[in-house]
Amino acid sequence: MEINIQAIHFEATEKLHDFIQKKVSKLGKFSDEIRKVEVSLKVVKPETALNKETAILLSVPGSELRANKVCDTFEEGIDECCEILTRQLEKYKDKQKNR
Repeated sequence: MEINIQAIHFEATEKLHDFIQKKVSKLGKFSDEIRKVEVSLKVVKPETALNKETAILLSVPGSELRANKVCDTFEEGIDECCEILTRQLEKYKDKQKNR
């Protein structure tokens, strides 16, 4: 699984990169068909609450799974996006079984 992290309008710390790698790689246990993961981090409006936009795009055979969240911190956004993608991966696996 290839993981690409893109930070827009700021410089992501090594600690944040490690956190994202750890969380996103856990998605691999739900499906070994994940080919590529695109993580996009963006600061929307500086100096306001809920200004951290997180988006994760998973590439799986025949489909792309996407999750977007705007939160106070990037860590919170990553957690919520991973929960959303976990549910999407379970539905994807069910559809693949029924084919």
